Amino acid sequence: MDRPTRVPRLDWVLLLAVLALLTLGVLLVWSATAQRADLTGSDPTAYLRKQVVNVVIGLVLMTLVIATDHRWVRIVAPLAYLAAVGGLVLVLAMGSTVNGSRSWLQLGGMSLQPSEIAKLAVVIGMALWVAERADARKGRPDRGLGDVIGMLVIAGLPAALILLQPDLGTMLVLSATVLGVVAVSGAPRRWLGLLVAGGITAAVAAVAVGFLEQYQLDRFLAFTNPDLDPRGAGYNVLQARIAIGSGGLFGEGLFDGSQTRAGFVPEQHTDFVFTVAGEELGLVGAGVLIALLGLVVWRALAIAMRTDDTFGRLAAAGIACWFAFQAFQNIGMCLGIMPVTGVPLPFVSYGGSSLFASMLAVGLLQNIHLRTLDAPASRLSAARVLVAR
Repeated sequence: MDRPTRVPRLDWVLLLAVLALLTLGVLLVWSATAQRADLTGSDPTAYLRKQVVNVVIGLVLMTLVIATDHRWVRIVAPLAYLAAVGGLVLVLAMGSTVNGSRSWLQLGGMSLQPSEIAKLAVVIGMALWVAERADARKGRPDRGLGDVIGMLVIAGLPAALILLQPDLGTMLVLSATVLGVVAVSGAPRRWLGLLVAGGITAAVAAVAVGFLEQYQLDRFLAFTNPDLDPRGAGYNVLQARIAIGSGGLFGEGLFDGSQTRAGFVPEQHTDFVFTVAGEELGLVGAGVLIALLGLVVWRALAIAMRTDDTFGRLAAAGIACWFAFQAFQNIGMCLGIMPVTGVPLPFVSYGGSSLFASMLAVGLLQNIHLRTLDAPASRLSAARVLVAR
């Protein structure tokens, strides 16, 4: 009987910000592909229709998570984690290689990138582990060695499978997300320091032993100086800067960007979609996009701070870290302040896998928000029962 009353109590700031980002993303993807006959097969609306379908599916997934009882979310969490790990294993066994990374599963007429789903799976897996151990300790906040090791094991298995693809962009996002969840969990600071030191050591060792492919090293070198290889690894960064710089304050107008229409920026509808906003909507439009992403992160953090449920707090904080770092990484590589690693801009870039994972995460945030609102009423009802007895 409560279900009809759930809709007015949603976090509407979060929901409206996400809807605005989805709308903006559909327009930017359409603009980036409308003039690209090599992508669309001379159908200017091909990617528009595909992205609209992705958005509709994402909204349905978000709604299903919102409508799911909080207890079922915790029950399904281990299954979601196992499904994500299984998908990563399948990718290594029978996946398709795109841009040097074996990251995609072909399912009939659509492609799925399990590493995107793994981001959410790791967050809820770590949150569930800490919540279960906190319940066993009667809610005492102290975090022991077992908590930290358990979280690292939960994150370590998907991380290892992602490294084998190799997908360094997803690995960077996952590492930042794991660090955020461990920090919010209340782990001692020395463990955070050891994690950061271990990550830096692992990165240096990967370069020293030749684990990285040459094209990946070239991307990092081009990040430090795009002029080293302006027609190779540095081409993306140089063209992205030109596109964004040509937009000025108010942009050249949607569908009228000269760089976008000419197709000079590679992967512009996916990893470099922010360049479309910079060129066609200018500093003002790009600033609005960044502000909307900031709103989403702020609401996720606000939900994390308000809830007294350990699982909800860690899951919401982990989602905030995920969205914040991935947005920073994506926009940063378009501006030349971060290396090109091929991560999508949340809610905006073309593609189903990233969008589905992000919308599932928003649904979980709304679920946690509603659970927080219901908690005082639940406690009051319990008190009334005790008084009646």
